[in-house]
Amino acid sequence: MRFLHTSDWHVGKALKGRGRLDEQRAVLDEIVRAARDHRVDAVLVAGDLYESAAPSAQAQRLVVQTLLALRDTGAEVIAIAGNHDHAAVFDAYRPLMASAGITLAGGVRTAAEGGVVEFTARSTGEPVVVAMLPFLPHHRAVRAAQLIGGTPQQATADYGRLVGDLLAALAEGFRADAVNLVTAHLMTAGGRLGGGERPAQSIVDYWVPVDVFPPTANYVALGHLHRRQAVPAPCPVHYCGSPMALDFGEEDDPAMVLLVEAEPGAPADVVAEVPLTAGRRLRTVHGTVEELARRADSFGDDHLRVVLNEPARAGLRQEVQRLLPNALEVRIAPEFAAPANPGRRRAPAGDAHRSPAELFHEYCLARGVADPHVEALFAGLLDRVTAEEARAAEKDSS
Repeated sequence: MRFLHTSDWHVGKALKGRGRLDEQRAVLDEIVRAARDHRVDAVLVAGDLYESAAPSAQAQRLVVQTLLALRDTGAEVIAIAGNHDHAAVFDAYRPLMASAGITLAGGVRTAAEGGVVEFTARSTGEPVVVAMLPFLPHHRAVRAAQLIGGTPQQATADYGRLVGDLLAALAEGFRADAVNLVTAHLMTAGGRLGGGERPAQSIVDYWVPVDVFPPTANYVALGHLHRRQAVPAPCPVHYCGSPMALDFGEEDDPAMVLLVEAEPGAPADVVAEVPLTAGRRLRTVHGTVEELARRADSFGDDHLRVVLNEPARAGLRQEVQRLLPNALEVRIAPEFAAPANPGRRRAPAGDAHRSPAELFHEYCLARGVADPHVEALFAGLLDRVTAEEARAAEKDSS
């Protein structure tokens, strides 16, 4: 049998305040076409369907439409909640989605309560068993382990060991005559971050060792890390990565879904990394404003992070954005930036006899800002403040 492995859609995520729902719709349409073109038996969505636990109505509509379109290809559709998703909402909609032939898993469940789902592959008639482990917050790990293991666990118990216990319990339902799959949303030790993961849930407290994965699994479909990678483990373990770059830390990561073939009793094979190209490219560009102006036509409709090789000055960001409307972030290269924390200096004795304009000029030079327009703005502000103080003093004296 064959299936698609995808994850980390993050529908609803904006980039530096710019919405990307149209891009996300185009990318998800590509995934639906891949499922149809390859006539897959199943699609596994390994968490983080949404960017937010409270997604907009438009984001929810897009995700639901995509899941239904995937199901319309004839594939079994199985989706679990990630750390960005609202697990309780997934479970609330589970019966409704089940009526459409779609399996949602929000919280951790025992095999008997729905933590394992079985179906028959339409292409081969092989039985398929899928163990589902949605994202497990650290504070709920002990409670979930007690639920599945039936024995008390200490609150200080290791997160990775608890996840291993949960996976072992779910894998008890695996069968020798079936294709046995695991889908989970978690961070493996040694995994390489893509750049857009939530930092608080990608730290050492959330890592799990690679030996927690059951060797009886033909394939483990993971979500959470946004970079495509295989994990050395007792069975085939893979992250498929995000279907589009979510921030500039991921601009060089190729976007794809994985096409996997599996049969009972043998490790599954990733037979294709199906490329996804619909999302707009993210690109970091360097140069002075003059240099970037000469290259502007070469940037197309890419989302840009601009790193300027010149000192800051008033109106610089606005100038760059007029020149490059797709510049979502503008920053000064470190060698041209003022010190982050220049510290306080003791005022020289002569400062008391210098004008505010002279002192501000010296301050600008110390901060690496050489812009007469800034000093003119300061002079105008100083005139306004001085005039207001003079009027207030005159009023008080009268």
